[in-house]
Amino acid sequence: MKASTPSFVTELPLVVDSLTERELLARFQAARQLYNACLGETKKRLQRARASLEWQEAKSLPKSAKNKSKRNRLYKDAKAKELYSDYDIQSYATQTAKASDWIAEKIDAQCQQKLATRAFNAVERTVFGGAKKLRFKVPSRFKSVEAKSNKQGLRWKDNQVVWGKLKVPAIIDIYNEVICHGLSSRVKFVRLLWRILNGKRCWYVQLICEGVPFVKEKNKVAEGSIGIDLNISNVAYVSDEDAGLLPFAENVPTYQKEIARLQRKMQRSQRANNLDKFEPDFEAKKGRKTVTKKGKVKKGAKTKPWNRSKTYQRIRAKKAEIERKRTAYAKSQNRRLVNEVLRHGKQIKTEKVSVKGWQKRYGKAIKDKSPSFFMSELTRKAESAGGLVTRFSTQKTALSQTHLTGTRIKKSLSERIHKDESGFEMQRDLFSAFLSRHVYDDTLSLRDAQSEYPGLEPVLMVAWEANKSCEMSRRVQKSGEVIVPLEQLAITSETDRQIAPFRDATSGRLLQESQSL
Repeated sequence: MKASTPSFVTELPLVVDSLTERELLARFQAARQLYNACLGETKKRLQRARASLEWQEAKSLPKSAKNKSKRNRLYKDAKAKELYSDYDIQSYATQTAKASDWIAEKIDAQCQQKLATRAFNAVERTVFGGAKKLRFKVPSRFKSVEAKSNKQGLRWKDNQVVWGKLKVPAIIDIYNEVICHGLSSRVKFVRLLWRILNGKRCWYVQLICEGVPFVKEKNKVAEGSIGIDLNISNVAYVSDEDAGLLPFAENVPTYQKEIARLQRKMQRSQRANNLDKFEPDFEAKKGRKTVTKKGKVKKGAKTKPWNRSKTYQRIRAKKAEIERKRTAYAKSQNRRLVNEVLRHGKQIKTEKVSVKGWQKRYGKAIKDKSPSFFMSELTRKAESAGGLVTRFSTQKTALSQTHLTGTRIKKSLSERIHKDESGFEMQRDLFSAFLSRHVYDDTLSLRDAQSEYPGLEPVLMVAWEANKSCEMSRRVQKSGEVIVPLEQLAITSETDRQIAPFRDATSGRLLQESQSL
């Protein structure tokens, strides 16, 4: 088996004219049809394998260590009998592409094999519980194609994407250290993709490079232990020498009024063009008044095609663009929080909380703040730097109720201050983050916490006072209704910042300079 090496992604925007885009869309259409064919064939072979006698015999065996080898052998025989494997699906993709001349002309052999592997992995996720159902791709949902290596077919060569006779130049910022680091590394393979920005399709190339990503000096990951306490709207951290209470997605506008207004427009347009799919309007009592209410959607109407006017599609695209900008800006803000936490240590301890449970109770708040994205990014970056994220049980430790004396006092969610009979006071989230530093195998070591607290108390008090002043400033801004205009959210991601100087005119000069990289 070939040894794996660390990888990172370098993304670059592409210069695509109308003729090149037409050819790219044709190739993506061929790739989509081949992917759907492989997905359908893989699903059929899995169903036949599950219906085989070997599979049924394996299922009937008790799940014990004694029967493990026999069960695995029976499952393997059932799959081999029906040619259910990654290699067999790749062979099917090659045969299908050859049978359809235009697919073989548009998609090279390496991309065909990668599409087959992608379809096989999608079916495997449903087998092992990673996904609930299979989804065949429609043109608007098929957004990427990638190769197996950078040697032939779809590849990166001379600062441009080369795919057969098609050559697409990239926009390269020669003053960006991150981009220069990626271009100086060996490219393993290339991924081509598109996104919709401001209603227009923009094309990008992702270079999967060998090595580790470039890290700015200010974002260096430090050694040390950190305890964090995850909340709905903020995260508290306590390290060896510092502490803080940082809000998620700070100053990110929700645009609820704008989105609600667009949704009402969409609803009116939908009703006007699909009158047969709605129940008639009716009168109902609202207090002492009689009001007219809109009829609900008829039973079974959702399964039939709907008429979508151009006005409806334009409003839907505008709503999607607002939500995309808001999401991208929230992600960029949460990535800053991740870097801020990792500057103080990479050995992280935190409670095992259920963000899905929060979503059921605080849906909109979770959507706007994205604590789950913060946690996944923190885990990924910490482990990439050689650190570790340890999660422990909330029921066994009960940090939000535990005091330094070991007593547990139940508190409501509205109580944000720790208080006990001895006069001890501390912000609830900061104190929970402090206690999490001393949890070992789901057990809180009060002795360690008591010995360390006098040295960290001034640090915790400074963080608490800083949080109070920040809360005051947020209230002032909220009362003054300070709203960030949509134009300021147009450039949010790193790629958008790269492409920003080239939006008005395609920079031929910079492309010429980039050839020397």
